[in-house]
Amino acid sequence: MNMQDSHIDAPTLEHQPVQAESDRGASIAIAPASPPEPVPAPLPEQIDAACNRIAPVWPLDRFVAVNPFHGLRDQRFEQAAETLRRIAGARMYMPRSYYRAQIETGRITDADLSQAAARCGSNRSASDLRQAAAVDAQAPSARVPLLTSVLDELDADDWSSFVVERISHHCAAYFDMGQATWKRPWTGMSLYASWRRFAALDFSTTMMGQDGMRARVKALPESPRDGIESAIRRLGIPTDAALDYMHAALMDIGGWAAWTRLMRWEQELSGGEDETIVELLAIRLAWDVLIYEHKASPELTTRWREVCKRLSRGKPATKPTPEPQEIEHILLTAFELSYQRQLMANLDQARASEPDEVGAQRPVVQAAFCIDVRSEVMRRSFETICPKAQTLGFAGFFGVPIEHVPFGAVEPRSHMPVLLTPKYRVCSEVQGVEQDAAEQALETQRRRTGISKSWKAFKMGASSCFSFVEAAGLLLYGPKIIADSFGWGRPVAAPDDLHLAREDESRVGPSLDAPSHGACSAQRSAEYRDVVGDQRAHGHSHAHANEQSKIDGSASGTAQDGAHHRWTIGIPAAERVDLAEGILRAMSMTDHFARLVLLVGHGSTVVNNPHATGLDCGACGGMTGEASARIGAALLNDPKVRQGVAERGIRIPDDTWFIGALHDTCVDEIRLYDTEVLPGAYAEELAQLRSWLQQAGELTRLSRSALLGLEHRSRQAITANIRQRSRDWSQVRPEWGLAGCAAFIAAPRKRTRGLDLGGRTFLHDYDWTADSGFGVLELIMTAPMVVAGWINLQYYGSTTDNRRFGSGNKVLHNVVGGAIGVLEGNAGDLRVGLPMQSLHDGKRWVHEPMRLSVYLQAPQAPIDDIIAKHQLVREMLDNDWMHLFRMDDEGGIQQRIPQEGWQAVPSH
Repeated sequence: MNMQDSHIDAPTLEHQPVQAESDRGASIAIAPASPPEPVPAPLPEQIDAACNRIAPVWPLDRFVAVNPFHGLRDQRFEQAAETLRRIAGARMYMPRSYYRAQIETGRITDADLSQAAARCGSNRSASDLRQAAAVDAQAPSARVPLLTSVLDELDADDWSSFVVERISHHCAAYFDMGQATWKRPWTGMSLYASWRRFAALDFSTTMMGQDGMRARVKALPESPRDGIESAIRRLGIPTDAALDYMHAALMDIGGWAAWTRLMRWEQELSGGEDETIVELLAIRLAWDVLIYEHKASPELTTRWREVCKRLSRGKPATKPTPEPQEIEHILLTAFELSYQRQLMANLDQARASEPDEVGAQRPVVQAAFCIDVRSEVMRRSFETICPKAQTLGFAGFFGVPIEHVPFGAVEPRSHMPVLLTPKYRVCSEVQGVEQDAAEQALETQRRRTGISKSWKAFKMGASSCFSFVEAAGLLLYGPKIIADSFGWGRPVAAPDDLHLAREDESRVGPSLDAPSHGACSAQRSAEYRDVVGDQRAHGHSHAHANEQSKIDGSASGTAQDGAHHRWTIGIPAAERVDLAEGILRAMSMTDHFARLVLLVGHGSTVVNNPHATGLDCGACGGMTGEASARIGAALLNDPKVRQGVAERGIRIPDDTWFIGALHDTCVDEIRLYDTEVLPGAYAEELAQLRSWLQQAGELTRLSRSALLGLEHRSRQAITANIRQRSRDWSQVRPEWGLAGCAAFIAAPRKRTRGLDLGGRTFLHDYDWTADSGFGVLELIMTAPMVVAGWINLQYYGSTTDNRRFGSGNKVLHNVVGGAIGVLEGNAGDLRVGLPMQSLHDGKRWVHEPMRLSVYLQAPQAPIDDIIAKHQLVREMLDNDWMHLFRMDDEGGIQQRIPQEGWQAVPSH
């Protein structure tokens, strides 16, 4: 491993806010005083409001992107920036030096600065902004001080770090997903109740010289909400400052707060409730009370009363952005305008070029890719290699609302965006063999998996882990260490390794019908439902099939839908035609079918990367797109389905064949599935297709070689190096994921065909003239567009403040709880977001933090209607979390300015 991989230069970290542990020893600055709110909300409402300000985080085995500012989406972007600065000292802008560099290179022009100032309601000139950018000023680091941070100023011990470490220690044990060898002793108890029992026996406070503190734990209220109310009263927190204090307390343990917020999120989606995050808040405030009353001294009491008095007046100033952040907000807007200007110039150029000729004749081949920004590069490469091919962009689950049970597994995994709910459960089986052979394959898998688990348990055992390694030594591990170090093989099994013979493994695939063997078989369905229901009844299951749409704060599915998909295995024959028609119309694919049509999902084969699922398909819930692509192809190849859609005006030629495929984004290779069932007449075309895909992969690898530092090598050397990176356990940057994502375009491909969009754009094909009723447009704006915005904001927050919204140095990560998340080092809070190595190459930022620019080619009226109908979409757009543009059929572009309406954008 290159030492630069684990090194981030000092200038890079200068703009990052000081870590919480080091903040706590510094002098506490409190936000400027301002008049309090006239009537504070009742405390129970403030508790829920504080909890809802926290964004959820998904576990490592389905690490989907989430907007880290989701809980503040009802505030304007700049107001949320001020809220986070005031509450936690967090920042949502890059330092001025970053924007200054963009000005010096000419990317941000004077025109951009002037337009940004006007857009932000400022009368500053471009010259004023240039001068402001030349000064490395930072916003005041005021934050709401917690009791422990005040005590840190007066006491030699670091109580703030101690409290976070003890809470994190307990949460890791309580929420463990199977990593711990010893099971937790609090089964059936709530988080708060288990902590009260644990803390009463925890001698760590004795090691801090406070032996009597454990006895006080037993006197705490049994109810977490009563505990919070008691803590607020005993600490003397003013009622009008309680919300901010509780928000600050949750931000102090932000990782575990995000984890418990996920539990509330998932229960809310199905109409339920969850109080785990409230219990976590009660624990954090209980620590403040215990320490305050046990460490009481005249000096601490006086200082704390002064803090509480000033907290009561520490509300935001009338102007939402103090001057330093006002400047940075204008600079951010100018940076975004510079990108939008260049993108729209490219769109004008594409329109001025020759019209798209592919759509006028039958394509040689069609390939529908995920809208992922990495697919944009592959699509462009494929079209370059095969100009007569047609590519399309669609969300990577391809409109198939499934949860998938892998072969040999019991628990299903959702293969949909977290905003939507699965409707069907499909299972993988060994296809094309007798039931006895299938059962034999299943038994072989179980035996091999069992041996592997037993071997791992032996190696990890307390009595064998040292003696075994000493005895085996180099004889057993020497060859493996050498092979793993040089990347000659994978140090761990591939993600899709089924522990079967190659011949059997090639026959395994998802089925439209209920299989005759395995956990999904009709004979075992009752047992299966009992097992899954049992797992979901405990609140620690990390595969949730009952996720409902969060759009507009209500479920898109119904309880009946949830019951339907829970009890149904496979896709019922009576519903297949409706599903197929919806998929084809949503993809704007209703005619001109090629003989071969690919549905290309994507995934990434990396090793030793806890956040590996974050490189897989977000539209598939953090899974790869294989199951969705193969099920979609099987559905559209069904003769009865084709007959049904033909009766509805979509005629698929008899010689058209759909093929499921998977784009490995780490090595840029595309694997085709189920090709053995193609008739022999397709052999020559299939061979030609494989050749085109291979060449497209080489061109794609060449395109991204510069970002990997391989730009001066031959194609063969680049390919070899990239493949080696995917197997290298010490490689912290096997690929750049979605770094750089900045735009979302939903329009016919001819608007972007031939353009080099730099792998920064989510491309969704959409033809509004074929969208009767604009149902497809509504789906795009409420699912793919929102998900793309979440991805963009996850990268944004992880870049602007990696200590608050990212996960730090990947080299220091330790997985906690099996799949919950990571710690940076061996202690501290659970980390959320992306590691620095996913954003920074050791010298410069690879990701450029800017809000997503959305371009829709559709009439204005339906766009406005959809925005008015869906609260989440409206909040994201009205509060400037995304920028929205509308493209008309004549090439004109209008931008929707919040509070001002649509305005024409001058042509470039």
